[in-house]
Amino acid sequence: MKNNSNNKVQKESHYRSIIKGITWRIIGTLDTMLLSFIVTGKFNTAVKIGFTEVFTKIFLFWLHERIWQYFLYDRKQTQLISIIKTISWRVVGTIDTLIISWFFTGEFKQGASIASIEVITKLILYYFHERAWLLLPKGSIRKIFNK
Repeated sequence: MKNNSNNKVQKESHYRSIIKGITWRIIGTLDTMLLSFIVTGKFNTAVKIGFTEVFTKIFLFWLHERIWQYFLYDRKQTQLISIIKTISWRVVGTIDTLIISWFFTGEFKQGASIASIEVITKLILYYFHERAWLLLPKGSIRKIFNK
């Protein structure tokens, strides 16, 4: 695989996708728990929503990363692609949050409030998370684990 400047384009490894997913999930869970607490006023409910999302979102994020890796096969990830990727992840994440929040609050309105506020906070947080990961050269994670 070569690009126009004759530099080898390296695919993102499964290790990198997993660690990237874990770092995002930490950020995302804290954001979800804070928003859930603000909307419901119930710490216990916020914790239930946040910890349930840990499991659903790690899997969904990994799946999202692998699908994007397939489509980005031999392309450089530009800012535009980061924005499109951010939006596609937010759609998946918001639907997941809505369902989980609705389940734990028992009220669609509260679930929708949490999910709709999260659209804004998560778009911003995810975009910066994605750009920060682009600063870490591909192949770095594998080198750390293979020492």
